[in-house]
Formats: sequence, C-alpha cells, structure tokens
Amino acid sequence: MNENIKLTQFINHLKAMQTVLTEKYHVASLGIFGSYIRHEQKPNSDLDILVTFSKTPCLITFVELQCDLSDWLEVDVDLVLKDGLKPAIAEYILMEAIPIL
Repeated sequence: MNENIKLTQFINHLKAMQTVLTEKYHVASLGIFGSYIRHEQKPNSDLDILVTFSKTPCLITFVELQCDLSDWLEVDVDLVLKDGLKPAIAEYILMEAIPIL
C-alpha cells in the first residue's frame, strides 16, 4: 500500500474517532509525528502520536488508550504526552507534528 495513502487513512480514522477520544479518554489534542510524517517508516515502524488531555488520565487509562489506538489503526502506537517532552527534542517534534484533533 502506498505509504501516503496509509498516513491519510490514519488521519481520517483518528478524526472519525474524535467523539470517543474526547469523551471517553478526555483527549484535548492529538497529532502525528515521526517516521510516517517524514516518509521514513519501515514495515515494522510504529506510529508516533502526540497527545494532550483535558483531564489527566491514570496510567491504566493511558495504556488502554494506547492499546485501543493500536487496535483501531492496526499498527503499533507510541503514545507520547506533549507535556512530557524533553526540551532538547520538544521543539523538533512540535515543528514536525501534524495536528489531527
């Protein structure tokens, strides 16, 4: 499958899941960054997703969201808290990230 099409499918699927993401998981914003954005992904690459929450989740809810995203998108997801970014890489990731929600 063309990788640009795959990225577009990820974006469209995440947008379609907005109600669940915001109501069940209290996602305030969500974006994609990393190898898929740079078109450097490999067949076993995960999808890097940057997230902020309107209500801080407990660890179990955070992991549940990560697992649900992986199931919905049919790819391993690396879920990264925007507030948890190290300053040394935050600027780079924020410039690269494509906002979805």
